[in-house]
Amino acid sequence: MKDKILVFIITYKASFRVLDVVKKIPFNYFKKKKFKILISDDYSNDDTIGYIRKIKKKYKSKIFLNFNKINQGYGGNIKKCLKFAYKNNFSYAVMIHGDNQYDPKYLALMVKELIKNKNIVATVGSRMINKSNALKGNMPMYKFIGNIFLTKLFNFLHNTKFTDCHTGYWGYNLKKINKKTFEDLDNHFCFDIDLRIKLVNRNLKIKEFAIKTYYGTERSSIHFIYAVRFFFKTIMNRLF
Repeated sequence: MKDKILVFIITYKASFRVLDVVKKIPFNYFKKKKFKILISDDYSNDDTIGYIRKIKKKYKSKIFLNFNKINQGYGGNIKKCLKFAYKNNFSYAVMIHGDNQYDPKYLALMVKELIKNKNIVATVGSRMINKSNALKGNMPMYKFIGNIFLTKLFNFLHNTKFTDCHTGYWGYNLKKINKKTFEDLDNHFCFDIDLRIKLVNRNLKIKEFAIKTYYGTERSSIHFIYAVRFFFKTIMNRLF
């Protein structure tokens, strides 16, 4: 029996950008696999829902939809998608954001590595292996510098060699990661770092890939809060 693969797209006020994301999924690779796509929207109050329904109409049975009736937060929305994956016996899951910052073309590469390399429990897209690409993709300078500093801090404290500890582009080997692993992770923007810390603490391997990314004109007010929480989580984990 073929392994089942779930591509899940998390959205929150993604608008038309979610349509662009779906169009760029490498269907030529996935059509040879047993796969489904889940789009999970976290209670958007704009036109995002309309675009998601257009996608469903076009791709029909290949697409599952989830609309959260209450905002679950970034991590909470991911947990919903992963619960769906475990419940429906998917072997692998890959996450892409609906805002089109990460290019879906890398999804195939991430899945290939998960299937081929049995020692890897997760794959991540790194914007910082080729740092010039991050700047060419309009990564704000404060994020660029902050990423380098905080990633070096993490590596120093955990004896790792990551290039980008802040990516939101993940693939998961669900045969290697127990579903309970995700239950106590942060429901907000520290979900990814909580997972990275937990996997590193268990000496489980995370594989990085170089990716290009594009930043639009949108700016978020949570970056400073995220940076502070990342700093303290990283240090407190080593102390306790």
